[in-house]
Amino acid sequence: MKTVKPKYPVYIISKGRHDCCLTAKFFISDNVDFKLVVEPQEEELYRKEFGDRVLILPFSNLGLGGMPARNWVWEHAKSTGHKRHWIFDDNISWIARRYKNMKIRCNANIAMKVVEDFTDRYTNIAISGFNYEMFLPCTQNRTPFTLNCHVYSSLLILNDLPYRWRLRYNEDTDLCLQVLTNNWCTVLINAFMIKKIRTMTMKGGNSDALYKGDGRLKMARSLEEMRPGIVETKWRFGRPQHVIKNQWRDFKTPLNRRPDIDWDKLEPNEYGMTLVKVKDVKSQVLNKLYEEYHNKQEMQ
Repeated sequence: MKTVKPKYPVYIISKGRHDCCLTAKFFISDNVDFKLVVEPQEEELYRKEFGDRVLILPFSNLGLGGMPARNWVWEHAKSTGHKRHWIFDDNISWIARRYKNMKIRCNANIAMKVVEDFTDRYTNIAISGFNYEMFLPCTQNRTPFTLNCHVYSSLLILNDLPYRWRLRYNEDTDLCLQVLTNNWCTVLINAFMIKKIRTMTMKGGNSDALYKGDGRLKMARSLEEMRPGIVETKWRFGRPQHVIKNQWRDFKTPLNRRPDIDWDKLEPNEYGMTLVKVKDVKSQVLNKLYEEYHNKQEMQ
């Protein structure tokens, strides 16, 4: 069978994580073609780990978060002539498929190709991407995708959009709001999901530069100032948090189907994916713990 690969370029932006760039490591294990975008002062460290996959930014330590690097990636992708580009955060450890409410690891190439094919069936999707696995509990039923809401950390972006990343904080929420308020659509994919490490639990990235001290409050307030009437700052999850008015439900732009597709003839496509029975890891762990306990009891 022909190997499934995404057709659009894949980028990861990273800083201070040459030795723990989770996204790059799992992409390599999944045989994904990607570029790792870093600042010049870290070139040697990243090249030692990831070789010629590394692209070097023409600036460093601007203090503006990931926004300048994201915009540089956008222009780089446009220069290659592609219609869209992928941009990933560097703290993602796997991609999984949601199947009968179970989270089943799958190859990242396939997941991205599925999202690309779905996105390209419509004329007005500006941004699509994967939901977080933490927001998709196995105890709840979900639709395959959610229309017109936030897309974080793994975005497939239409290159010809007139908008750009523009905030030091919450730049992903702001970008989604830019396209939604101008009657484009965003699509958050629930059928596939990413495992992302929680913000501020890893070294590097924006943890030190942006989020410490009153960074959380500044982050929420900056988005509220940019979008008054749509965004407000509240105390949630034990910290200041931006809240979108009506939880994004005010954005109602429908998807526009491409007229050149015969929608009645579309058939299911598993992209080569098959269910494979794996060992019961949970039972193995319990057995090991019991064996260790039993051995200790015998030694006493």
